[in-house]
Amino acid sequence: MDQVFKALADDTRRRLLDRLHEQNGQTLGELCERIAITRQSVTQHLAVLEAAHLISTVRRGREKLHYLNPVPLHEIQERWIDKFERPRLRALGDLKRRAEEAMSDKPSYVYVTYIASTPEKVWDALTDADLTALYWGHSNVSDWRPGSRWEHVRTDGSGIADVVGTVVESERPTRLVTSWAAPEHEGEPDRHSRVTFDIQPHADIVRLTVTHEDLDGEDELRAISAGWPAVLSNLKSLVETGSPLPQEPWLVPGR
Repeated sequence: MDQVFKALADDTRRRLLDRLHEQNGQTLGELCERIAITRQSVTQHLAVLEAAHLISTVRRGREKLHYLNPVPLHEIQERWIDKFERPRLRALGDLKRRAEEAMSDKPSYVYVTYIASTPEKVWDALTDADLTALYWGHSNVSDWRPGSRWEHVRTDGSGIADVVGTVVESERPTRLVTSWAAPEHEGEPDRHSRVTFDIQPHADIVRLTVTHEDLDGEDELRAISAGWPAVLSNLKSLVETGSPLPQEPWLVPGR
């Protein structure tokens, strides 16, 4: 929390957060616009914000995109404001949704989690058919080579795939990009969404960032906003303890 307050104490860093609030997912060059300091200084300010977990970054090709992370702000609100004004917590959720949707005409979703493991084990948890069956209720099946087809197959023995797609990028153990589509829309690229898994090691932990783009409107955004946290919490439990959560987290009733 000390790092968060230190980061927020600087006017330039607050303006950078404002820029990401206006339009999430910007490059360094885009963030440098309208800020009258050097590119190197902006880079240093962004490093402070990332160290405080107020932003997260995702690489797309040679570009590095910056995203607003509202979780530390949520923690400040819960500790010092929630006891007086609970409804404002809902406003943070709305801010996050608006910031993610500002990237494009189609909404996007970004989720970041930290796992006590190695990049190789996290990669295997995302791509090994037997491991995905343990925590996802589906087996992810592919050879995971760029251009290959992949399937998200039910584990009930029916062999039915609920999601299909193509492996766009595959750089074990740090980056995996796939297209996602319902089987009936496999031949319609404009109906596909795109999921990027970025796995960044740091000492004995990894940061897993999942970016789900080109979603088909508000209904799909709401669905995956509930689905991804449940799936990735189950993945984290499996990798760290050897077992998934004792109950399927996506079955927890909503409020």
